[in-house]
Amino acid sequence: MRLSHPVDPDSVDLDSYDLSDSRLYGDGDPHAVWHAMRDREPVRWQPVNDTLGFWSVTTFEDADLVLRDHTRFTSQRGTMLFLLGKEDPARGRQMAATDPPRHNRMREPMQRALTSKRVERYRDAVTEEVRRVLAPALTEEPFDFAEAMMTLPMATAGTMMALPRETWPRLTRLTAMSIAPDDPEFQEPGGPKATLETAHRELFAYFHDILRERRDNLGDDLISMLLDMEIDGRRLETGAILSNCYSLILGANVTTPYVPTGAMAEIMGTPVWDDWRTHPELLGGGVDEALRWASPANHFMRYALQDVELAGKQVRAGDAVVVWLGSANRDEAAFKAPFTFDIRRKPNRHIAFGSGAHYCVGHTVARMTLKVLFSEMFATFEEFTPAGEIQHLHSNFVAGIKHMPLVARLRRDAVDRLAVPAH
Repeated sequence: MRLSHPVDPDSVDLDSYDLSDSRLYGDGDPHAVWHAMRDREPVRWQPVNDTLGFWSVTTFEDADLVLRDHTRFTSQRGTMLFLLGKEDPARGRQMAATDPPRHNRMREPMQRALTSKRVERYRDAVTEEVRRVLAPALTEEPFDFAEAMMTLPMATAGTMMALPRETWPRLTRLTAMSIAPDDPEFQEPGGPKATLETAHRELFAYFHDILRERRDNLGDDLISMLLDMEIDGRRLETGAILSNCYSLILGANVTTPYVPTGAMAEIMGTPVWDDWRTHPELLGGGVDEALRWASPANHFMRYALQDVELAGKQVRAGDAVVVWLGSANRDEAAFKAPFTFDIRRKPNRHIAFGSGAHYCVGHTVARMTLKVLFSEMFATFEEFTPAGEIQHLHSNFVAGIKHMPLVARLRRDAVDRLAVPAH
């Protein structure tokens, strides 16, 4: 998705855009649409067909309210647009599709397993994987930065779930099919519906086999923790464990790859790159700004449990409400100069990880991985320059770049440290 700067909001014909259409995010300019909506109609009804539609929420204040208030907006009828008008089969079993208080009881042991201190145990493994995916850049020849980043999440998810390394590439492909079934590059011959069905079938079959093996060989990995988890005095059933494995692997592959590509598209070749690279104390703040800037999870859906007024619009009980996170994170009312990438931004209350009870449980993993990545990039490379056309993912769920050819120039001290021939 293009991370564009605003245009005159009055020049945008809102009636001509369908925010559920994945082509808008692959080929169009959704930020221009969102900017116009925030200015003219911050909560707007989006028809999908004669019987289905949803309310689009584009401001930070309203988005935060919808995501936080589980008493008025439920997650249990589906959290992504591909489930619009359908019942979510994972409701009440998967954390993402379960409301408090049961959600809290499911989340608590996972949250303990993913504290910053426990996640730090994986830093060396993540550092090794980061160096592996960046290795092609050491030749100072063109390489596809976005493709490299798509392999990165398995460094943490694969390790923390104790998944066989030889299966990581296939899992990466299957999750891409899950989040972008409309994208021609990941689409199966039968079209988007067949692509989604294939991805789900293969992922659930894969984890079913993993569970069968893991039950007799529990460890300290996340899958073993799910197998050993009790909610209300009962262990999770197999279907619930499978749903949560799917959610974990999907979450990892949604967030991590698309933050560095979004950031690099904006800052490479600018003073911001040099400023960030030469101020290591700004690493964490810069990563949060990259998260705000990229907002890789493009939307979350909720259903109204009662009649609610939002921005002067009457949302009826049962209506679907879609929060556009990238729009909320560019809201002029919530962020000073929101279309400026500011590594010193304070405060930075972005909602790239969601908000409220469903705030991403893996945020510690994502932040650690991104800090390691940018630290390695800053220590190794002087600069990056474009080497070809950027291609954007066709997906209404993930805002991302799928191809980004770059050429890197090594730092002189990195050439010596890594014993890489100078060019």
